Amino acid sequence: MKSVKAMLALLAVSSMIVVSACGSSTNESSDTKPDAGSDKAASTAASAGPLSKYTSPIEVTTVRTADASVKFAGSDTLENNEWTRAYKDELGINLKFKWIATSGDDATQKMNVMIASGDLPDIIPVNANQLKQLVDADMIEDLSSVYEKYATPLAKQFMDGAQLDSAKFDGKLMAIPNTNSSIDGANVLWVRTDWLKKLKLPEPKTMDDVYTIAEAFAKQDPDGNGKNDTFGLGINKGIVGGGIMGLGGFFNGFHAYPGAWIKDSSGSLVYGSILPETRETLLKLQEMYKAGLLDKEFGVKDGNKTGEDAVAGKIGLYYGAMWNPINPLQKGKDLDPQMEWEAYKIVSVDSDPARPQVGNPVFAYYAVKKGAKNPEAVMQMVNLFIEKGWGEKADFSHFFSSPDGIELFKHAPFNAWSPTKNLDVHLSVIESLKTGDTSKLNGEQLTTYEKIKQFNNGDNKQWNQARVFGESSSFAVINQYQKENLPLMNEFFGAPTKSMGDKKATLDKMELETFTKIIMGEPISTFDKFVEDWKKLGGTDMTNEVNEWAKSVK
Repeated sequence: MKSVKAMLALLAVSSMIVVSACGSSTNESSDTKPDAGSDKAASTAASAGPLSKYTSPIEVTTVRTADASVKFAGSDTLENNEWTRAYKDELGINLKFKWIATSGDDATQKMNVMIASGDLPDIIPVNANQLKQLVDADMIEDLSSVYEKYATPLAKQFMDGAQLDSAKFDGKLMAIPNTNSSIDGANVLWVRTDWLKKLKLPEPKTMDDVYTIAEAFAKQDPDGNGKNDTFGLGINKGIVGGGIMGLGGFFNGFHAYPGAWIKDSSGSLVYGSILPETRETLLKLQEMYKAGLLDKEFGVKDGNKTGEDAVAGKIGLYYGAMWNPINPLQKGKDLDPQMEWEAYKIVSVDSDPARPQVGNPVFAYYAVKKGAKNPEAVMQMVNLFIEKGWGEKADFSHFFSSPDGIELFKHAPFNAWSPTKNLDVHLSVIESLKTGDTSKLNGEQLTTYEKIKQFNNGDNKQWNQARVFGESSSFAVINQYQKENLPLMNEFFGAPTKSMGDKKATLDKMELETFTKIIMGEPISTFDKFVEDWKKLGGTDMTNEVNEWAKSVK
């Protein structure tokens, strides 16, 4: 899952694809507010609107992460850019950073130290584990009333539901979620259609078709080089996860949902990795491994490495993310213009449709330090991000992606994304491609439209845009999922339970090791032993806690 989130950020290089709603918000009239340093500041601020400006500027502290992919024009910096200036000019907020981390791991370490010391900024960007720590230590504000009063109608469209519920503890909203799209995370089946045509194979509509294609791609020399150097079905060392060649979609085709909490026939939540459907899927993968249809070295290859195999023409069939044409497949297209990939719906092992599993669409959380003078400031800055992207006065080219390709949205430390943003791009663009009318497209949609037109006119560098957003694309598949109500959400979206914090990492390691061994040939009884051990070593406790949580959010 981490790799998926990292990739979603990378996607914006080409077209602002970000992990995962229509409407508008209206700026409130400016309210007069006294200096934030006075006792009256916070109480007066409480009467302000979601996007109104403080007459006397306030100072708010936070921290952030910015890696080498964050670029600037001219003399702009993380401390002084279009977003920090907008906070100051439009909201009256002077934002200061206590520290800036250069990677996710660096940020996690710094934040853990900060939490332990109690030396917190006003606004605290955290993951789910850290949020729970702060709640348990009573170090952060209840933002329930802040959200109700200050979230714009458009922000509420983005956040209401599972996204918001994931930040609630005992009914109290303890952070503002950084939302994304869940449907963007649904697996599709990527197939080299030039190989399909060469070998006269059917398009994949059933699981038997997948087996047939995998065997042919492994054994019938689809690249025509006379060597036995191609694989049947792509797989990475994480087996289930990862945006490139994780087999989540394959498991879903057997109605198995490893790593997810799903409802059983009684309505209770159960862990998908220990169910009979997962056992059946592993048996099939073992059969395919023995038949030479899987890479014998998959246990040491991550998604990036398997992506290199696809670029090199060694793999022509795999389950992956909607963004794969951008990375890694465009590189393969550049090297071999005859290479052609298309996305297909994941297929089922029987007559019941395959349902792609999707996760909680929240990247991170923005908590507010206990006693902060202006807890509403975080909501106002998130509102501004949403307004600049999707509001009535959206300004894409000045705040999200500049004409010269700088990813301006990365300069914003606080954000939230429309849950249907990318699907909306697809639907709007294909309509404009049919009619030629671009008058209703926003800045992002128009950019995508123009790139697909360039591809249609012979520019292979824009092939990736056509395969993600065009008529025959990954989002065409995701749109079908959505129309047929197929995505299956992980039913647990709360903060980690106590047993998860204590034992989940150990259980996850045991799970991956067991799955790997079974695929490589260990008897299926190994799975039965894994289930037994999983329950004894903390799984039963986790299951009880998850079901207690489920009752609390009904």
